[in-house]
Amino acid sequence: MTAWTEHLARLGATLGEHTVTFAEPATEAHAASTATIAVPLLHLGLIRAAGPDSAAFLHNLVSNEVNKLEPDAAAWNSFNSPKGRMIASFLMWPEAEGHVLALSADILPAFLKKLSMYVLRSKVKLSNAGTELALVGLAGPAAATILQAAGIPLPTADMKQAVDEAGVRCIRLGAQCFVVAAPAEGAGPLFDALLAAGAIKAGTAAWQLVMVRAGLPLVTAPTQEEFVAQMLNYELIGGVSFNKGCYPGQEIVARTQYLGKLKKRMYRVAIAAGIDAAPGMDLYAPDFGEQSAGKLVNVAPAPDGGLEALAVLQSSSAEAGEIRLGAPAGPALQLLVLPYALS
Repeated sequence: MTAWTEHLARLGATLGEHTVTFAEPATEAHAASTATIAVPLLHLGLIRAAGPDSAAFLHNLVSNEVNKLEPDAAAWNSFNSPKGRMIASFLMWPEAEGHVLALSADILPAFLKKLSMYVLRSKVKLSNAGTELALVGLAGPAAATILQAAGIPLPTADMKQAVDEAGVRCIRLGAQCFVVAAPAEGAGPLFDALLAAGAIKAGTAAWQLVMVRAGLPLVTAPTQEEFVAQMLNYELIGGVSFNKGCYPGQEIVARTQYLGKLKKRMYRVAIAAGIDAAPGMDLYAPDFGEQSAGKLVNVAPAPDGGLEALAVLQSSSAEAGEIRLGAPAGPALQLLVLPYALS
């Protein structure tokens, strides 16, 4: 255990592999729905790219702009296979001497190894920054007020970041949703300050519910190389640039955007209590018979004891409205609204 996870254990956390829990799933989901929660983001891993060629190196590999990413900005981004399928999705932000990528912890070791194969003569060093930095998510109606009370710098707008003299970095994902990156040795006191200012401590599943409701997907091991960026609504949340140069999979992503009609999109769904569901599970619809019509992307407990999820579905199946989990005669899912329009 690290000093950070030991601190969480003293606060009553139950720690799993890349997860943290403070209460029953429905209790934490209720807190995420009604209060302002502070969540240790142990399910996210961190890769640091440091060196004078960091921007150029990453820019040639990922789906979004890196060369033009302003020092006070952050952006969603992805790395794709030559077939345009997403191998990793991540939140990226620039530092003084490079960039940091926050991605699903379960895919970090293999992805870091894959990225390292591209370094060659580039003046950039890639490393696992998980022992140097800690991430905390803050979400809810009082998030901005709590950050200010805790002495954490507040970004001016969505997908902007602010940094204080101690190296604490705050990134605004939305009006009521923030990610704070802090030096690992200061993560415990920072978390305590957020709780003292009024946040309720919550676990990984609560943050996943916040992300599901925000329509912000995370590629994990079960869904690697399953989706083209637009299937995950990635261009709608600002994760794709169609004006930059080539990168792996760029031709497929561009063709999907400009040629033909996109047949699959990401939707938000509700799953009734008592039904098990996990990322990567197949979905079915009458218009596709025995053939899969989509897959679950991310799943989180809901306050009513059921689940909410992000799901990639055939648009025709979603419009028809009858979606089944796991088999053509499996449990029915309910379509929910997303906070942005599907174009």
